[in-house]
Amino acid sequence: MKKALCFFLFLFVFHLQAQERPKLVVGIVVDQMKMDYLYRFSNDFTNDGFKRLMDNGYVFHNMNYNYMPTFTAPGHASIYTGTTPSVHGIVGNDWFSRKLGKEIYCTDDASVKTIGDGTKAEGEMSPKKLLTTTITDELRLATNFKGKVIGMSLKDRGAILPAGHFANWAFWYSKTGAFVSSTFYGEKLPDWVTEFNNEKHFMTYINKGWDLLKPLETYNESLADENPYEGKLNGANPVFPYNLKEMLEKKNAEILRATPFGNDLLLELAKKAIENEELGKDNITDFLAVSFSSTDYVGHNLGPRSMEIQDTYLRLDLTLADFLNYLDKMVGKGNYLVFLTADHAGAENPLYLKDKKYNVDNVFPKDILKGLKKFSVETFGEDLVLNCSNFNLHFNKDLIKAKSLELSKVKQAFKEYLMTQDQVKRVYTEEEILASNGADFYLNCIAKGYDATEDGDMVILNKPGYIDHFIATGTDHGTPYSYDTHVPLLFYGWNVPKGETHDHKDITQIAPTLAQKLKITFPNGTEGKVLLEVLDTNPNMINKKTTK
Repeated sequence: MKKALCFFLFLFVFHLQAQERPKLVVGIVVDQMKMDYLYRFSNDFTNDGFKRLMDNGYVFHNMNYNYMPTFTAPGHASIYTGTTPSVHGIVGNDWFSRKLGKEIYCTDDASVKTIGDGTKAEGEMSPKKLLTTTITDELRLATNFKGKVIGMSLKDRGAILPAGHFANWAFWYSKTGAFVSSTFYGEKLPDWVTEFNNEKHFMTYINKGWDLLKPLETYNESLADENPYEGKLNGANPVFPYNLKEMLEKKNAEILRATPFGNDLLLELAKKAIENEELGKDNITDFLAVSFSSTDYVGHNLGPRSMEIQDTYLRLDLTLADFLNYLDKMVGKGNYLVFLTADHAGAENPLYLKDKKYNVDNVFPKDILKGLKKFSVETFGEDLVLNCSNFNLHFNKDLIKAKSLELSKVKQAFKEYLMTQDQVKRVYTEEEILASNGADFYLNCIAKGYDATEDGDMVILNKPGYIDHFIATGTDHGTPYSYDTHVPLLFYGWNVPKGETHDHKDITQIAPTLAQKLKITFPNGTEGKVLLEVLDTNPNMINKKTTK
């Protein structure tokens, strides 16, 4: 009898433990991070940052974006909603809206105002264009709005979209050197943020400048310090050391974004948020969404083979180590759950590939638009192109109707013209996109990123390696090719088994997986496909799954 009672008591206690939730979830997005960086820079990382997450957590080596375009705003939205732009509506950072007939920005909201020391435009932001709920929204609902949610980033979109519709706060960096927010969240900044801004922490980094973290010979995974594939950094030639004080005098505090110290400044704010908002202090789960953006600014300017990008990641490794140690101290080991991923990856510089005898070249958006307009006038006697951006081509349908032209024939003529261009792989019409059945991999990616109320009449897919970029140096992203879609995913901490898998996974599996771990409702737009590897804590089952 006693044995049976003990057994049932054990089952009861085990059941209670199984229902426990972490005190804090920390979502980390590293802007423009390629999975390759975890391998390439591994020998130079410490054991306490990326390696701590990889060695003691769960590594998804083959995590991928399953749509096009792979930009920052759609990436953050897809991570946190568990669905793609065709459903959540964030189809770019900015885009030409078919519905409104004008260019719009992903988080613009003229109904709210800036709070904090920022410009008028910097704070007129909210998540109202995001059409579905996020995992952070569902946490707020599940805890009867007692669990706190805070989002932060150097970029407004990197803070606002992960934080969702019901967040307590979202903070982003202003060109004044302060973190700002909008009246969507409150009438004034919390006192601790105001105090942080008044202390002008950004000047600490400006004053010390940017030199290599480690001896020069450490950077043998990168190209020479100055090479033809790098652009300027805040107007300066791409050579170490960088005098940030001179840059500040010529511009403004925005220059910190394109240095690794933007990430460090954000970590300082994250620590203040945990301390002052008492995140992870009780048994009601809180959520801190942190997006490190400096990696993206450095990557765009200088490219994925630059010493600057390597130095940025070596420093980010130290930043992560500091963050994890802080979480251990403030929240407690085993009490917090961390996931780290990226909003997109990034391409090799086409000039670099061309010099290595890969038949590829740069493509400049202004030249594409010029060619389209010239073709239109020569063929139809009128410029029928309303807009061409983000791989989308919009036609002036009023003009087409006025000229008594058939839209289907116009589309076919433009399609045939585009297919003669060296960089173009395929061109898909709206009708083809909406009729996609999944058989064509690239068409399926485009369909998952396409919103018929916002996007264009046609979508253009370039050949692999080509970049639509306004300058020839640095890099860009946006395509459905693996160099833009393959990103890391690391889970670590509360109830996360140690392991790894090389199975193909989709970015939209993160949010529903978190919902299952937290025992809360799925975000309302997700298909609900989950990552079983971090839900099943039986080591024997994990080993079976990862060795398939």
